Amino acid sequence: MTHYKVLGSKLEFSINNFRLVPIRLQDRWDIMKWRNDQIYHLRQNKPLTPEDQDHYFNNVVSNLFDQEQPGQLLFSFLEGEMCIGYGGLVHINWIDRNAEISFIMNTELESSRFEEIWMVYLKLLDLVAFDTLEFHKIYTYAFDLRPHIYPIFESAGFVKDAILKEHSLFNGKYLDVVIHAKFK
Repeated sequence: MTHYKVLGSKLEFSINNFRLVPIRLQDRWDIMKWRNDQIYHLRQNKPLTPEDQDHYFNNVVSNLFDQEQPGQLLFSFLEGEMCIGYGGLVHINWIDRNAEISFIMNTELESSRFEEIWMVYLKLLDLVAFDTLEFHKIYTYAFDLRPHIYPIFESAGFVKDAILKEHSLFNGKYLDVVIHAKFK
């Protein structure tokens, strides 16, 4: 298994049957599908192609593992041995010890297990960000499209930190960006 140099000997983070492991090449096609399915809430301006995904994994992801301070730490989120999502810490600011959280789950699970999966994922990310990396803060950056996610953040200890009014142009309309933050 590949591992992140910055995490030392820590190869995975687990709670019950759920695990975060360094992003796996074998999950790239599922990840591409989920990103394309959920493009409406991502900072992604066009559907990904297999060539885009291979390029990203070969030229961006592969270089993250050996860096002392990578700009992002991406994980495959497993239930048992099955990948059910992916995400991590992105836009990492090593000086100020903070990072944005990122997460996408298997689109098919959203209707039945959205809250459950998000809550477990956020608990696992706490282990990475606060317990292992000793970050000061993690935060979300969400287009104001899915208000049903905000109570999940708040149940996980995040507080609404800011609303950036009409911050992002989305389908010809300016949307607010809602930021939730959690502090160590």
